[in-house]
Amino acid sequence: MEAALTQQAAATATATPTRWRCVGDASLASHGQGQQRAGAVRLGAARRAVSGAVRASSSRHLGPVRALVSEAAGGERAAEGEGMDTAVRLFVGLPADAVVSDGRGVGRPRAVSAALRALKLLGVDGVELPVSWAVAQPGPGGWFEWAGYRAVAAMVRDAGLDLRVSLRTDGDALPGWVADAAAADPDVLFTDRSGHRRMGCLSFAVDELPVLVGKSPLQAYEAFFRSFAEEFDDLFGSTITDVTISLGPNGELQYPSYPPGNQGSRGFDGVGEFQCYDKYMLARLKRHAESSGQPLWGLSGPHDGPRYDDESPESSAFFRELGGSWKSAYGEFFLSWYTGELLAHGDRVLAAASSAFRGKPVELSAKVPLLRGPGTGPSPADATAGFHGGYGPVAEMFARHGCAVIAAGVVARGSDGDGPTRVVWLSAGRTRPCQFTYQRMGAEFFSPGHWPLFVQFVRALECPEEAHEDDLPASADGGERLTVPSAAAAAPKDQATREVQTV
Repeated sequence: MEAALTQQAAATATATPTRWRCVGDASLASHGQGQQRAGAVRLGAARRAVSGAVRASSSRHLGPVRALVSEAAGGERAAEGEGMDTAVRLFVGLPADAVVSDGRGVGRPRAVSAALRALKLLGVDGVELPVSWAVAQPGPGGWFEWAGYRAVAAMVRDAGLDLRVSLRTDGDALPGWVADAAAADPDVLFTDRSGHRRMGCLSFAVDELPVLVGKSPLQAYEAFFRSFAEEFDDLFGSTITDVTISLGPNGELQYPSYPPGNQGSRGFDGVGEFQCYDKYMLARLKRHAESSGQPLWGLSGPHDGPRYDDESPESSAFFRELGGSWKSAYGEFFLSWYTGELLAHGDRVLAAASSAFRGKPVELSAKVPLLRGPGTGPSPADATAGFHGGYGPVAEMFARHGCAVIAAGVVARGSDGDGPTRVVWLSAGRTRPCQFTYQRMGAEFFSPGHWPLFVQFVRALECPEEAHEDDLPASADGGERLTVPSAAAAAPKDQATREVQTV
């Protein structure tokens, strides 16, 4: 089985002012609602999620897992008979190259059409389509190429599926003309303490500066969002149900604190490095320090900050438990500023997106990384990624824009016992699971070695009470099987002590 089928997201939930969802290589998503009856969650006919509020939590990646999807008993809405048949919307990500590089057509249209028909017959609710800024706007002018994406959207509509769209503005989705601007002024890119530039990642400090052929990145993002909103206006509320806005590296609101060349923070177990050494970030730090009455604190980033190869916080004088700088007045000053710059960037981009999509019958969302702390608060690795304050300030910022939060990642939480079997369970609190996204359809998706396993996996999600471990697919290496047991059968004995990082 592909790795995406053996990795799940773990989440616990409580009330919060905004909406949280989880997606990843294979993951579960939730919206808040009153407490629900005990029982299995089924994929079903419900096409729209119930809006509400949840908060997510996670633990460290544990490898191949069993997936547990459950609900809690009681609650006012359950007493009223509402939401008794909880439906989980199942989505599958389309290939990243579904649209050809010039944006004018569909790559392998017959294969895409056949795939959509197969997914519809299987009972999948919809697909997710990544939309590349580089493909849509190849030049710095105001012209956009939407023909290929329009064609894919039409195919999804004709197949009777819903469409979630991810507007990508990071990494290989940066247009060539933006890369040219970065080559002319490398300081527009995030930079670590050693002076290494992070290709494909524009510094948050240049959001409002005219560094892209006379325009600011924020102006360019909004033009991209607005052009998409105008072009696809006829499909909002019918075919296109969700639009996800990219806020940083890998589409997530975070600093690229992991090593260059690493495919995101989820493949990196170290502390990471602060990304505040481009001249624009340093200028903002200097101004902030001067306005705070501590001009010497703004001369540079932490001199004792961690390096990429620091696997433990104790390897860095800054994050050392005893006497570490992060617990000093200077440390609190720097981390608060560093997190504040992240939040300000997210606020600016979501404001632009909210303006572009105002009045459209579509839900906006954006991604944040899963925190890696042990449950007592954000870890040093979370701090270098910009989450010194945890999820709370982020949730408040998203709520101001009416934007759902996607907790992106594929991590598992362990069951009781020391054996190799692991259990993933999703919120037995005031929430119900509503969305599961499988990322991403690739060359082997419909192969004889994979498709039957995916079919069995979907059937197990539809009827978890009827699924037996022997009937479900094993991992590719012949190890443990992917199962979806009932809540009663597999819930931890001491649930209150098992929950971690609830925010």
